[in-house]
Amino acid sequence: MLAAIPPLSSIYEPALDQGLVPDFVLRRGIRHLLSRRVAQLASSDKVSYIKGLKLRDEIAYATKEANEQHYEVPTEFFRLCLGERMKYSCCLFEDGANTLDEAEVKMMELYAQRAGLIDGMSVLDLGCGWGSLTLFLAERFPNSKITGLSNSSGQRESILAVAAERGFANVEIITADINTFDMDRTFDRVFSIEMFEHMKNYSALFTKISKWIAPDTGRLFVHVFAHRSTPYDFKTEDDNSWMAKYFFTGGTMPCEDLFLWFQQNVEVLDRWTVNGTNYAKTSEEWLKRMDSNKTKAMPILIKAYGERDAKMWFQRWRVFYLSVAELFNYNRGNEWVVVHYLFKRH
Repeated sequence: MLAAIPPLSSIYEPALDQGLVPDFVLRRGIRHLLSRRVAQLASSDKVSYIKGLKLRDEIAYATKEANEQHYEVPTEFFRLCLGERMKYSCCLFEDGANTLDEAEVKMMELYAQRAGLIDGMSVLDLGCGWGSLTLFLAERFPNSKITGLSNSSGQRESILAVAAERGFANVEIITADINTFDMDRTFDRVFSIEMFEHMKNYSALFTKISKWIAPDTGRLFVHVFAHRSTPYDFKTEDDNSWMAKYFFTGGTMPCEDLFLWFQQNVEVLDRWTVNGTNYAKTSEEWLKRMDSNKTKAMPILIKAYGERDAKMWFQRWRVFYLSVAELFNYNRGNEWVVVHYLFKRH
């Protein structure tokens, strides 16, 4: 009988798509689903899951869907939601940052500090998004060559346009799928900001990336969001399938210590945890900006999704930002967190 009960997201999806569920009701519903998720994770077999990751056929799954869900949506839409630096990942509302723009910079300054980046070093930015980190490093470290790798041609065009506008001659962007891409180059510092959550076989991923890290002195810095104890897949058949179906198809929720299990070709030198409330505040700011820019956003969404579906997708983006905020606020930001890793090559 239980199998015949449709997932909550299926029951309420038409109402969500029409914006008929008040935010306070929606937030309560999300918290309820999160409490159920936490209870499920308590009985999960973490070791078997990790062993299964090592047997996956591909490094990344559903890369086409990930592109369509996020990265091929017109850049103009994200300019209305994100901060000045277009950072589509957790920002740092600590150490005096009061605005989203300040929090973007604070987090990227922290990356450079923890990675030990020095001007003149060569840098690879894996999964570079709209170039927030690539362009930040190009500005702050003018003697460094910054190479970004993205799965989106639209992002490449956007980054190169901004680099040209700002007179940065030290930026290179490569469009490629991490599953098949390879190159015979090494870098002093490799960064990956919220890309590993789209991956599965981390053994194969680290094997590939390790070849791009300069021997001895090279370092890999990774920023991921994570559950405090238990990794899991985003599955479209789960009762939280709304997120998997529309925004995170093929995604992985790592756990804080996940990459300690994948040190065949790299070695963990350090690890830090950032409280999840920083991500909650980041997503709340994205939601506020999108709401305040609705009039400007709608023509862009019509271009992306068509006249019939644009209003529906505006509501879906609202639910997405709300869900991210509630996820990382859960248990005062201690249940789902952000983790920074620093690796060297074996």
